[in-house]
Amino acid sequence: MTALLRAELLKLRTTRTFIALTLVAVGTSLLIASLVSALSEPTQESVLTDVFTADTSGLFIVVLAIVGITGEWRHRTITSSLLAAPDRLRFLAAKTLAFAAAGALLSLLISISISIVGMAILSGRNLPTPGLGELIVQILRNAEAAALVGGFGVALGSLVRNQPTAIVGVLVAGFAIEPTIIALAPDFGRFTPFTGLTAGVQSIPAGDVGNDDMHLLSPGLAALALLGWVALAFVPGVTLLRRRDLN
Repeated sequence: MTALLRAELLKLRTTRTFIALTLVAVGTSLLIASLVSALSEPTQESVLTDVFTADTSGLFIVVLAIVGITGEWRHRTITSSLLAAPDRLRFLAAKTLAFAAAGALLSLLISISISIVGMAILSGRNLPTPGLGELIVQILRNAEAAALVGGFGVALGSLVRNQPTAIVGVLVAGFAIEPTIIALAPDFGRFTPFTGLTAGVQSIPAGDVGNDDMHLLSPGLAALALLGWVALAFVPGVTLLRRRDLN
């Protein structure tokens, strides 16, 4: 299993798509954090979530994870991959863990970067800044959320083999379907994977994700619920992978 995980991480490190999306994720996160720090006036109570959750790694890692698993079929590398790792359960588990790790590392890189920039701008404007302990906890929560959605992306990609369909489906779910559920049915909206639960893991106020009346789960419970979504997609994904013809 360790060898499989190393092989998947090596694929990630040597993929141009990963490098490109990493640069875009870092750039957009820094831009958002810089604009919020420079143009708004957050209070001591809101500064942590207003500025230091401007981490877009979750969006980019889920797209990258889908590209990673569906690309095996699109580029016809699935046969050689499974010849090297015939156990399809271990193959999918290794890929899931690799993208979870990549999500966490990407989030750490982004969160540390926006922390440096955000603290510098806020301090220069004599605005409130979070304490070091609070900031570290927030960085770890950001990384946890990115790791979970990274794993979820692989599981979803194992269900929907067509790459454009899978990516468009996730974007529609995240930007249209989930916000609608949150607005109309907040009791269900807090369990949506890309919005309600990730906000819960990151401890983002409900108002920031579209509904002040929504009672988000605590970070620990939200992480467990998001892990449940990963398992819900992973199990049928493995079943389909075992039944699919590689030709």
